[in-house]
Amino acid sequence: MTHCPDVALPTHAPRDLSLQDAVDVLGSATSVTVLCHVQPDADTIGSGLALAAVLKRQGIPVQVAFASPSELPVSMRDLPGVDLLCPVDDVADEVDLLVAVDCGSAGRLGSLASRLAGARRSLVIDHHRSNTRFGMFNLVDDAAESTTAVLAQLFDVWGVPIDADLAHCLYAGLVTDTGSFRWGQAGTHTLAERLLATGIDGGAISRRLLDTHPFGWLPMLGAVLSTAVLVPDAADGRGLVHAVIRCTDSAGLGAEEIESVIDIVRTTAEAEVAAVFKETAPQSWSVSLRSKASVDVAAVASGLGGGGHRFAAGYTADGPVDTVVAALRDALG
Repeated sequence: MTHCPDVALPTHAPRDLSLQDAVDVLGSATSVTVLCHVQPDADTIGSGLALAAVLKRQGIPVQVAFASPSELPVSMRDLPGVDLLCPVDDVADEVDLLVAVDCGSAGRLGSLASRLAGARRSLVIDHHRSNTRFGMFNLVDDAAESTTAVLAQLFDVWGVPIDADLAHCLYAGLVTDTGSFRWGQAGTHTLAERLLATGIDGGAISRRLLDTHPFGWLPMLGAVLSTAVLVPDAADGRGLVHAVIRCTDSAGLGAEEIESVIDIVRTTAEAEVAAVFKETAPQSWSVSLRSKASVDVAAVASGLGGGGHRFAAGYTADGPVDTVVAALRDALG
């Protein structure tokens, strides 16, 4: 496929693309770097590997990377295509097309955000409502359950058959971003059925990603849950529950063990909103937010410099933990 003039010019203002436009951009690429977000989850990695696999099959040179941590979380190491991942230092400084998957902002690329400057063109594929459209081209469907669900639609328009390897990657993002289908919507189970029909073992994929932790997770969980505080009058009387994870609590554990705590805290019946404050350095915090039905935590997180989904979002903050908690309470009302 030849380059279209309106696609190739890097001086154009950021533009939202249709699925077909995105296929044209991808199909015209002569080299591609696919970047996943820092502290990667199964949606960004599954999306990155699935897209890279399709590009490789079409003879387009491609590499996939994420800035941090230095190693892929254990639960994702059996995803097809992990051999396409490359270390940060090996990511090309210049490339025809850079694709960011499941990234709401350039900051989510971490140190690899610098590669945007060396890309002739850039394309963002995402499903976060708070996406900043930081690419030259942007395919953002905030109605999609996951970025892998966006890619499933993209592959259909592209005429790419979804085989078991692609389905494995796509299902990984779908099952995690829907909380094992607790936040499913019309079409979610239809897509899941289609992916499962390729012969993948959905139960094994889910267990690997969501229900498997090292023994050290248990004492960490005990220590963290002992810090939990219920604030019934927060969020206009709908309730907030929060807990704190110190570096000393999580020493030796991976990011996925740390991230899993929010899904335990959020089960509190008396609170509409749950928050976990994760210490990343002295007086530096990564905050995970969840809500059940009536609070848009993406809007709350955006007001505090972050973003995400209506019922799952996050942001970073600095200062004493009491100050950071107070700021969240003020934002919730």
